[in-house]
Amino acid sequence: MIFDLVESKTLILLIAAVLAFGLTLGGILGFTKYLPKDHGREFAVNGALSKGKARGAGIILISALIVACVVCIPLNVSMIILLAAIFIEMMSGFLDDAAKVPWGELKKGLIDLVVSIAVSFAAWNLTGGYVMLPILHMNLVISMPVYIILGTVLVWASINVTNCSDGVDGLCTSMSLITLVSVLFLMQYAASVTEQNYGYMLVWMTIFMLIAYLWFNCSPSSILMGDAGSRALGLIIAVAFMLSDMPFLFIPCALMLLIDGGLGLVKLTILRVTKSKTFMKNIRTPIHDHARKNKNWSDTQVVIRFTLIQILLSAAVVLLAFQYAMPVLD
Repeated sequence: MIFDLVESKTLILLIAAVLAFGLTLGGILGFTKYLPKDHGREFAVNGALSKGKARGAGIILISALIVACVVCIPLNVSMIILLAAIFIEMMSGFLDDAAKVPWGELKKGLIDLVVSIAVSFAAWNLTGGYVMLPILHMNLVISMPVYIILGTVLVWASINVTNCSDGVDGLCTSMSLITLVSVLFLMQYAASVTEQNYGYMLVWMTIFMLIAYLWFNCSPSSILMGDAGSRALGLIIAVAFMLSDMPFLFIPCALMLLIDGGLGLVKLTILRVTKSKTFMKNIRTPIHDHARKNKNWSDTQVVIRFTLIQILLSAAVVLLAFQYAMPVLD
């Protein structure tokens, strides 16, 4: 819609940023009082401190983002599928947040699977299966079946590790911001994406949505995005890397999210499959709980140290990608 009215790309980006930030801020100020209250997390370190805080704010954040996307991004069938998938993850997370009895893993897993397949199909339509491997100096075109399988794994993993990392005020948001800023830089060298404006605009507006939210979520927080926000945010991160044409760079650019939230999933899976009672016995998961309980890090130390590590990793990846993408001058 905005693209039909405004010709200046700089002005479009400014309008999109203000809209995403403003809608999020207005939504938080106007609708937080209607959100359910957190009951505290029994098994989490300092889980009792979250008791009574507004929970499920992700429904405000993601709704604001979707409205901004509809206004600012040229829509086609694939983009509509992506926005619908983000909405479904938001709603399933919110209903789980609001439920008296938490949803089971099977129910959430099936929703994630369907969403991941749909998103992978939409991303393949937008990118044509084109994949860049900057560090290896290789470019590939992946067939639709293989792309959908790999994409489904990526989306499912991103949804769940981001969700698991949301346990310390400001942690998930800060690491997600670094990851999204990284992929925004990477998109500068993916012409097929930036020319269409889909992925770039989605990432750009998500960054400003998270900035507005982080004002209220930094320690000590007053609101929690809950599954409604973290699951949808994980989906957006996966989509961003797929539309950047560099999906494999998700691993280094989101490594702290993977370590923090992913090791718990690995531990749980191996314990269930092998029936082992000793695997990672002395490592508490998510890793942010291990750092707080076993290493006596404060919440602030966890957030700053995890975020700093991700900044260093992301900066290295982006610089290496630029070295590959930029033409060599004689």
